[in-house]
Amino acid sequence: MAEQQSNGDALRRRVDDESEAEEEAMVEDYREQVDYEDGMNADLDDGAYGGGPQDIQAQLAAAVTPLEYGASLDAKFASYDNYVSLFHYILNSDGPVDLELPSYYWAWDVIDEFIYQFNSFCTYRQRAALKNDNEEEIQILRESSNTWGCYNVLNVLYSLIQKSQISEQLAAMKRGEDPAAFAGEYGNRPLYKMLGYYSIIGLLRVHCLLGDFSLALKTLDDIELSKKAMFARVVAAHFDTYYYVGFSYMMMRRYADAIRMFSHILVYVNRTKNFQKNAQYDAITKKSDLMYALIAICVALQPTRLDDTIHSALREKYGEDLNRMQRGGPEALSLFEDLFTKACPKFISPTLPDFDNPEINVDPVNHHLNIFMDEVKNNMMSPTVKSYLKLYSTMDLNKLAGFLDVKPDTLRNWLLVNKQRSRQVRWTEGGLLEGETVNNSDLDYAMQGDLIHVSEAKVGRKLVDWYLRNLARTY
Repeated sequence: MAEQQSNGDALRRRVDDESEAEEEAMVEDYREQVDYEDGMNADLDDGAYGGGPQDIQAQLAAAVTPLEYGASLDAKFASYDNYVSLFHYILNSDGPVDLELPSYYWAWDVIDEFIYQFNSFCTYRQRAALKNDNEEEIQILRESSNTWGCYNVLNVLYSLIQKSQISEQLAAMKRGEDPAAFAGEYGNRPLYKMLGYYSIIGLLRVHCLLGDFSLALKTLDDIELSKKAMFARVVAAHFDTYYYVGFSYMMMRRYADAIRMFSHILVYVNRTKNFQKNAQYDAITKKSDLMYALIAICVALQPTRLDDTIHSALREKYGEDLNRMQRGGPEALSLFEDLFTKACPKFISPTLPDFDNPEINVDPVNHHLNIFMDEVKNNMMSPTVKSYLKLYSTMDLNKLAGFLDVKPDTLRNWLLVNKQRSRQVRWTEGGLLEGETVNNSDLDYAMQGDLIHVSEAKVGRKLVDWYLRNLARTY
């Protein structure tokens, strides 16, 4: 067991530790990104891209321009039409589009804004269906069922990936081969390559929003999660990738992997905060606060040693709440609900809402909250049960049930379920769904009839024995 733990620690150090040179390179990339965005904003303000509505440059400029808060339905429809026209031109032209993007940051901005507007429109449509207080608006939404449709958005992302053959290029890079040999006519163009690459990150986000967490992680099979990855050079893409990967792990009950992903990006943000003094960094800071809430949830469900900076910040933000969550009990349920609702993505439904029967529509956020809270409720007895089991090497089931004031059969079922859930898959390398099965609990037990045999799964240093042994040497 000690040897496996040592090997696991070595693997984690190999994956997590990066050189200072790489950190400096990422900081330089971020400085370049900030300079590029400042220049881009100036170009847009000065009308550098000019041209009529059919000008591809003008369409790309519009594609990265966020909609105003509270934009009208007409503006939402017009934005969707612009994206349809843009992607149709890129994907269905006779041969590759002869266009060089100013920077690959722009390709990320196009995909990011495209998915953001899709998410916002779906949320808007869902709320309109639930309220059902504007018949004219409902009629427009009913007649525009294909606008910002889930199938259409997924089709665009998958088409960009297929057209660019980016998956084949990334697989070739993993094998140490030349990706250009697998890129094809389209994939050798920066426009298609970068849009295809960030479409993979976009699919991670969309599948997570739809609640398909396994498929979300599966989409990243060809992308290596490291600071050398292409997405790590764009701070927003870097943050979003680890946020959605970590959240997917959390919903799959792989809390150790979730904590690892959240900690990675928070440490990075903390190290580079002195170089990020613009509006984008303000948005990242707000998202970082949400990620601390998710770490608090994961640590409460599975106590884990954290990085010192993360631990200090977590205690500062959620000190008392975290203690109450770790103690468990019914009073902790509301804390889990509040943190989850605050920090979860804005889930969307893959199907259109029923405008004729608004009472049957289900809020996607509440749906996933209920699923998550079922898992939390199953863990509420864990701290109390473990506090009793740690005092014994063997214990009668009926005696423990009496301490907890529950029926013996109920306790037996909980012990069996909890033992199974203490064995989690932990990712080390390869696909994100892969990994080795480990015991994440510091306590192990087995049942022989009504007798519970208890042992320490992770044997710590016996301080009492060490003290007595050294005390004997003194005298």
